[in-house]
Amino acid sequence: MSLQGTTPNPDLTVGPDNKQRWNRPAHRRHGFHNAHHLFRRALMVRSRDVLMLEPATTDLTPQIPDLARLIAHPAFSAFCCLRDSRIFAEAAAPDFSTARPHSIQSVTKLHMHLIMGHLLDQGHLSLEAPVRAYLPDIGPGYADAPLQSLLDMAVVNDFSEDYADPYADCFREEIALGWRLPAPGQEETTLQDFATSISGYRAGPTPNQVLYKSANTDVLTLVAAKVSPTPLIRLIEDIADVVGYEGAFHISLSKEGHPAFSGGGCLSARDLARFGLFVGRAAQGQTGGKIANAGFTSQSLNRMAPALAPPKAWLRYSNHLMTDGRLIAHSGYGGQFLMVDPTTGTSCAFLSVLENASGYDDAYMANVADVLRQVCHVAMA
Repeated sequence: MSLQGTTPNPDLTVGPDNKQRWNRPAHRRHGFHNAHHLFRRALMVRSRDVLMLEPATTDLTPQIPDLARLIAHPAFSAFCCLRDSRIFAEAAAPDFSTARPHSIQSVTKLHMHLIMGHLLDQGHLSLEAPVRAYLPDIGPGYADAPLQSLLDMAVVNDFSEDYADPYADCFREEIALGWRLPAPGQEETTLQDFATSISGYRAGPTPNQVLYKSANTDVLTLVAAKVSPTPLIRLIEDIADVVGYEGAFHISLSKEGHPAFSGGGCLSARDLARFGLFVGRAAQGQTGGKIANAGFTSQSLNRMAPALAPPKAWLRYSNHLMTDGRLIAHSGYGGQFLMVDPTTGTSCAFLSVLENASGYDDAYMANVADVLRQVCHVAMA
């Protein structure tokens, strides 16, 4: 029941289209540029020390016309490419900057790659074990699924993530992530309740193509929270300290306080590129910190894993990162992409906001991936 003189929060209340206001097309750009202020609840972390960056010295658009066209796209928010601690190139839309926080959506999932590698290194997990070995009360959608299948987006169950379907399970998941309110009179769902409600696990061989389910990350979050001797919020602080953010890392929280690693992160373009540099250093065994498993990251680039659907089939999904065997990448709903070349120490962050009905366009995302790959190739020259 609402208090007298109050109204349901207009940013988080779901309308007839089953979307909350901040994710409707007319408001989505404002929503993604201000998500860290709009979530139901969120954690904010600053780094103890800041990785200082040298100023930009390169305009890549004459060499890469596709980059110029991408930056001119109405969805564009910000772009930053770092080479070690030097800004190789950057740009921002007139209504944004490379230093402002932006929703990075599923690029946040790379945190789960780092955390799971860390817990493996400490001996707290076996990737061959089923989820029920760590979460005895988990529902039938995940109880018998091996952790490895969750990390590789290779789980077959009833969870649906179709952004064109406003009633897909991924939107029900948003209540548990703190992105929207439930229907009037209903209680907010915990992450545990949401994950337990999923049904329909089917065992079988590893699929050749990714079965993308953000719920996999939610379940891995619950596993990590259960087995980690260090609270997940402290691990986020450890990551921030080795990355060296200039601004802040924001992440939405579930009702019971779990970080929304499936997509709740917000970072500026510069800080997302800084994060990418750290992931690249992890692959090279040069982290200088305690929250990485260099063997796990480097092995993730070379192992067999399901491929993304065309037109991004040149990337595989391995241990919660995307890779072609050399590059490390991850995409995010709405138009986000991070691509890293560990060999050359190059990290490219791209932020944008698609304002179509679904908030997703596979052809657009494939183009972003291809352009960032071109940028990495120029950076190698």
